[in-house]
Amino acid sequence: MAIPFPSTDAAAAPQLANTPGLNDLDRLSIGEIADMPPALLLALQEEAAAETARVKRLRDRFEAALAQRYSAATEAERSAQGKTSGTVRIEDAGVVVIADLPKKVTWDQDRLAAMATRIREAGDDPTQYLEIAYRVPERRFGAWPDAMRESFGAARSETTGKPVFRLETRDR
Repeated sequence: MAIPFPSTDAAAAPQLANTPGLNDLDRLSIGEIADMPPALLLALQEEAAAETARVKRLRDRFEAALAQRYSAATEAERSAQGKTSGTVRIEDAGVVVIADLPKKVTWDQDRLAAMATRIREAGDDPTQYLEIAYRVPERRFGAWPDAMRESFGAARSETTGKPVFRLETRDR
């Protein structure tokens, strides 16, 4: 499919009436999108960011409306079942409403470390009861002296995530 790009002039691309918009991306190949002029890619990126923000606002409003409509009934059902969290189901005019209130548990790391020490001192293996994880914040690692970094180097591996590209105009 040929993409209509009569000019690669960065200033002209966003003004073309027949240039692809965000809704056209489904019918274009990745290569066709990649071949677009930078100014058009920038315009599409900005349009995608604005659309993402709009959809998030709409979803937040919709979720707030659902919470307003169903919170009292689902809390009553959860209470009737003796639950403080978890999933409950209620019915509203033939529509089943499934409401999940996830449980979030946090543990005091200092107290767990003390418990692990007591378990070990009692002659037992704390890993039978606890998951123990060691981490070194990357900022701290980078600030260590070379000898310290070298000694920890064998325990450290580094991978990369998915690349992210952001386009901006020169005057930003």
